[in-house]
Amino acid sequence: MATYRNRPAYAGGGIGTRVAVARVITAAASVVAAIIVAAIVLHLLNANPSNGIVDAIHQAGSWLTTPFHNLFSPNNGDVKMALNWGLAAVVYLIIARIIARLVVR
Repeated sequence: MATYRNRPAYAGGGIGTRVAVARVITAAASVVAAIIVAAIVLHLLNANPSNGIVDAIHQAGSWLTTPFHNLFSPNNGDVKMALNWGLAAVVYLIIARIIARLVVR
């Protein structure tokens, strides 16, 4: 049986556990970013907002990007949404990556 610092490999807190936690953090941020990007794409393609799926994705994206609303204010509403919400998706991914690296250390 492999050990790490005189502990069995299955003991909590080992490098394997930290890597798994880092992967969960990265996966969660990827899901969040995917929801935001899907909301942007559906908006830009003029998807029917009264459709339940479209509405749910847009509402989730709007909630996830709340701190980024009106960060940039170009005249075109589509550009404004894509810019602000796209920035939110990128920030989620960057912060998750930083946290994941800290967890693994």
